[in-house]
Amino acid sequence: MSAFDLTLLLGSAVALVAVAAARLGSRAGVPALLLFLFVGIGLGSSGLGIDFSDATMAHNLGFAALVLILAEGGLTTKWSSVKPVLGMGLMLATVGSLVTIAVVGLFGYFVLGLPRSVAFLFGAVVAPTDAAAVFAVLRAVPLPPTVRAALEAESGFNDAPTVLLVIAGTNYAIGVQPAGGVIGLAGTVVLELASGVLLGIVMGWLGVQIMKRLSLPASGLYPLATMAWIVFTYGLGELAHGSAFAAVFVCAMILGNAQLPHRHATRSFAEGIGWVAQIGLFVMLGLLIEPSRITLHDVLIGLLLVAVISLFARPAAVFVSVVWFHVPWREQTFLSWAGLRGAVPIILATVPLASQMPKADELFDIIVIFVIVSTLVQAPSLPIVARWLGLENPYAATDVDIEVAPFEERRADLLQVNIPAGSKLAGVAVRELRLPPNAIVALIIRGDESFSPDGHTTLLKGDEVLVVTPANVRDKVERRLTDLGRGGRLAMWHRGGRRWTRAQRRAHAQARRLQAQADKQAGTAQ
Repeated sequence: MSAFDLTLLLGSAVALVAVAAARLGSRAGVPALLLFLFVGIGLGSSGLGIDFSDATMAHNLGFAALVLILAEGGLTTKWSSVKPVLGMGLMLATVGSLVTIAVVGLFGYFVLGLPRSVAFLFGAVVAPTDAAAVFAVLRAVPLPPTVRAALEAESGFNDAPTVLLVIAGTNYAIGVQPAGGVIGLAGTVVLELASGVLLGIVMGWLGVQIMKRLSLPASGLYPLATMAWIVFTYGLGELAHGSAFAAVFVCAMILGNAQLPHRHATRSFAEGIGWVAQIGLFVMLGLLIEPSRITLHDVLIGLLLVAVISLFARPAAVFVSVVWFHVPWREQTFLSWAGLRGAVPIILATVPLASQMPKADELFDIIVIFVIVSTLVQAPSLPIVARWLGLENPYAATDVDIEVAPFEERRADLLQVNIPAGSKLAGVAVRELRLPPNAIVALIIRGDESFSPDGHTTLLKGDEVLVVTPANVRDKVERRLTDLGRGGRLAMWHRGGRRWTRAQRRAHAQARRLQAQADKQAGTAQ
């Protein structure tokens, strides 16, 4: 067997072990990302003996994986959910990160006795919440839309400023002074963030225009083209000396919320790529860890860091960031506990390691302990905390999945609507959909059976509904189906500023009773 064949065999075996670990972790309540890290540690020099100590390669591959993870996060983030809390999310990502850096920096300077430059770097490395960890955990916890959207926005946007600060802090720690001092550094960070966001907006808009006009020979090429465009945006951001990570997330969010062909397939493809990136990233970081090098002193500092961030830095960061938005104390408490850290702090810890900063390996080991302990403590406890605070909603409506397949050379689209468990579209009759003119429900696929419905056909959980619509009303059809999936029968009633007739009030009351019965049956079934 050649070395290349052996590499393929071992790589596929590691991937299978990681997938099995994800399954076991979900059943045991242990975050899958940590299990991937432990797989890497088991394969490393202290386990099976694979020697990997190239910090520069780990840094480059880590940044590449982060691009793919942010791309998945942006493509799956709903703008309609983020828009109402965008200000709060940006405050958490910027002001919240600065507060965390300040608190941890003071802890490092006064308690640990670190030099000011290293203390600042220490805070910058642990400041960002992790997009992969947040997106993975939030999928399993039914939360109020505002809380979920704020956490997603924070984790998507806070990587960009902290990456810039870690690079600047590393240069400062090894003796490279920033041009213009602190004011010059602040100006550079703001300029790079602004240019990155602007580039993301421009590239996102251009990507939408191009994807809508493409007529590719195979549906599988659309997800590939979308991901390639996002990675191309990252390269342009680096070339323009802007914040490439900000450009990636903004571009991906614009593409993910546009009415593009095969959008559901693109999101599924991005989710698969995101999992590959996460598995590869955590296994690689596990290979980089040397357990024999970690001392009791490192463990104690890591545990202290968990306590400082969980009890002081994160609550202070959340309070300063959201106090202007009148957030209820229950939601503010949950936000304080939900600042999940994952791969990002470990990736950022490879920056000083690759720059050969003195004692960078000790900093790396402390960050590893911090990430492992904080993830083990926080991630499994989030559903419990949400339930204790009264924020968990087990009967929250689940959005329907709508896939778009354009008819080539026809001004019409075929929508493939999947009705998942928890969607309030289940139980609604076809005649109650009240779709825009000329949009019709052409076919329902139910199990192994497919049939053309009539107006009295009731949609059920698990149905796959095919809707044919003119291209000019497709957006209205999608919005209508999404509203029905969230509100059920009640979604058909909108006052629009007009007074209802007696018959309309009776019909609305009847719809409320029917919807309440459907919700009760759904709750009993679950």
